[in-house]
Amino acid sequence: MYQLFSPNLFLKISKYLIPISGCLFLISIPVGLYFSLYASPEDYQQKEMVRIMYVHVPAAWMSLGIYTFIAICSFSCLVWRTRISYVLAVAAAPIGAGFALITLVTGSIWGKPIWGTWWVWDARLTSMLVLFFIYISYIAIVNSGNSLLRAEKPASVMAIIGLINIPIVKFSVDIWYSLHQPASILKIGGPSIHPSMLLPLFIMFGSFIMYFVFVLLIRARIVMYKIKNNK
Repeated sequence: MYQLFSPNLFLKISKYLIPISGCLFLISIPVGLYFSLYASPEDYQQKEMVRIMYVHVPAAWMSLGIYTFIAICSFSCLVWRTRISYVLAVAAAPIGAGFALITLVTGSIWGKPIWGTWWVWDARLTSMLVLFFIYISYIAIVNSGNSLLRAEKPASVMAIIGLINIPIVKFSVDIWYSLHQPASILKIGGPSIHPSMLLPLFIMFGSFIMYFVFVLLIRARIVMYKIKNNK
């Protein structure tokens, strides 16, 4: 198991995965934008404003998924002492924070014409804002000391504790009365969105995943260099 998580093996694998994931991103993002902006139909109520969904929703999925990834890596770091897990968590945090910020900004832009306001202290919006601040807190802890390694344990513990917010974000619209629309894709009974709108969503989501993998591997190699040089 320790051989599978060895830094040397990661460096070898990432050397091949970086160009592959980068190429897949460059191929998928224009396809996703084409379907999102031109090929998909407008909504009968929201009209053209519905196209914000193709960035907003995949970005929200990514922000939740990346934080879950960070928490899993942090657990592995604490229990099995796998240093590469901490490296990946540190590398992933700014990317996840970026997706969380995109979710908040696009949600506000989408909410103004639909709800008539830029922001409300809705359960979904508030819990997503909390997630963004958790990301920022994790990044601050990681960079609080003279060395990244000094923050390994407190940052990992904080990441695991913050995981409790993920199901709150996901199920907030089901538990509390919410101005935000309920789940329309990941729900019992299947998606309630037409396939012509689902396709762009999944293409954009796949593109965002490739972007995440591409940037994560590059950042992880940089983090490993900083740790090696005790920075």
